[in-house]
Amino acid sequence: MQPENENKLARQAEQDGSSRKKAVHSQASVIQIHPAGERIHPKKAEGRFAKLRILAVLATQFVFYVIPWFNWSGRQAVLFDIPDRHFYIFGLSLGMGDLIYLALLLMICAFGLFWWTTIAGRLWCGYSCPQTVYTEIMLWIDNLVEGDRNKRLKLEKAPWNFEKIRIKATKYLLIFLFCAWTGITFAGWFNPIREFVPALFTFNAGGGAIFAAAFYGFVTFFFAHIMREKVCLHMCPYARFQSAMFDKDTLIISYDVERGELRGARKKNVDPKEAGLGDCINCAMCVQVCPVGIDIRNGLQYQCIGCAACIDACDEIMDKMNYPRGLIRYTTEGALEHEYEEKDIKKRLKRPRVAGYGAVLAVVVIAFLVGISHRKMVEVDILKDRGVMVRENSKGWLENAYNLRIINNSEREQVLTASVSGFEDIALTGLPEDGIKIAPRETVTVPVQVSTIPEYADKGSHPLQFTFRYHESGAEEQTVITEDAVFIGE
Repeated sequence: MQPENENKLARQAEQDGSSRKKAVHSQASVIQIHPAGERIHPKKAEGRFAKLRILAVLATQFVFYVIPWFNWSGRQAVLFDIPDRHFYIFGLSLGMGDLIYLALLLMICAFGLFWWTTIAGRLWCGYSCPQTVYTEIMLWIDNLVEGDRNKRLKLEKAPWNFEKIRIKATKYLLIFLFCAWTGITFAGWFNPIREFVPALFTFNAGGGAIFAAAFYGFVTFFFAHIMREKVCLHMCPYARFQSAMFDKDTLIISYDVERGELRGARKKNVDPKEAGLGDCINCAMCVQVCPVGIDIRNGLQYQCIGCAACIDACDEIMDKMNYPRGLIRYTTEGALEHEYEEKDIKKRLKRPRVAGYGAVLAVVVIAFLVGISHRKMVEVDILKDRGVMVRENSKGWLENAYNLRIINNSEREQVLTASVSGFEDIALTGLPEDGIKIAPRETVTVPVQVSTIPEYADKGSHPLQFTFRYHESGAEEQTVITEDAVFIGE
C-alpha cells in the first residue's frame, strides 16, 4: 500500500502546484486599469509602430485635407458634384450613366478590404480607419494640452478651478477648430472648395453645403472625442463579422503565453527561469496604452483593432529588462502553435480564402479597367414623344417626334451628327447638318422628327436605327454609336 500512498501524495502535490500556477495567473489577469463605465485614458505609446501610425495619419489626412485643393484640367481634381450629378476623379469624369463604374469602385474597396483582412488582420483598423485616425488626433490634442495619462487622470479628479477651466477651454477650442475644418473639408469634396470656403466666410455659401459641413464636423466631434473606443467596441459592424475572414494563419497581435507565463514582478538582475517565472513582469503597460482598454494577454479579442500600441509598450519594457523583444508581437495562431515558422509568408498566402478573395478582387478590377477603357464619351438616349404618336407633316409624310438626350461625359466639347434608317425613304429633321455641339460635362435634350412615305409605314410599330457620330471639336477621328427605336405607323 505504501507505493499507492506515495503516488497519491505525488498527484496531490502536482495538483497543488498547478492550482498555485492558476492562482498566480488569475491574480495577474484581474488587474483593472480602466474601471468599467469610465472614460479610457490610454498612455502614449512610443516606438516603431507608433511612428508608423503617425505616418499613416499624416498620409490619410493629406489625402482628405489637401487633395480637394488640387486642380485638374481647369476644375477641382476630385469632386463629387451631386447637384449636377457628375463625379470627377482626376482625369476620370463619370456621369449618371456611369454609376456602374462607381459601383465597381465600391466593390473593389470592399473586396480589397476583405482580402487584406484575411492576410493581415485588422491593420486597416489600427492605422487607416477614419475612426482610429480621428481618435488618434484627439489623443494628440489631449496629450498636448492636458499631458500624458497620469496628468489627465489627476486633472479629471481635480476640483473645478481657474486652471482646470483654462486647460479644458484650450483643449475644446483646439477640438472645435479641428472638427470645424474637418467638416468644411468634407463639404469641399462635394462643392468646389475654392469657391465654398470664401463663400462660407462671407456668408454666401449654400444651405446644403453648410449643413454638410456642420453635420460632419459634429459627427467627428461626437465619434472621435465623445464616443472614441465605444464606436469600435459597440457600433462598428466590421469588428463583428471579421471572424468570418479570420483563420489561424491571419496576422494578429498575440501575447506569447509559453514565453510570458508565469507572470510576476522581479528585479532586473533576477533570472526568470531560476525564479520559475516567464518574461512577463505583469507591469500592465500593454493595458495602459491600449486605446480600447483590453488586456491582450487574455487572448485574441474582437475589440482589438491591431494598432500595436501594446507591442511598443512591451518592447520598451523588454529592453529595460534586457529580455528579447516580441513577447507581444504580430504573428499568427499557426506560428504560435509551431505549425510553421513565423517568417514563412508563402504558407500564409497559399490559402483558399486568400486566393478566393484575391480572385474576386482581380475580376472586379479587370472589369472596371476594361469598362473604363471602352467607355463612351458621349451617350444618347432616344425618348419617344408620347404626346405626338404619329402625324402628317407639310409634305404629306407620316412623322414621329423624339427627344434625344445627349450626355457628354468628357472634358472636351463634342460635335455630334445623326442619321436614321429603317425605310427606303426616310428623313431626320431637327439637328443642324453640321452637327450639334455639346459642352464638356453637359447634358442636352434635342427634339427631332423622323418622317417617311405613308405607304411604307402601315399601322403598327416599325423598327428604326439611329446612327450617331461624334468627335472632339477640331478633331477628325469619329466614334459611331447606334441606337434602336420604333416608328409608329398610321
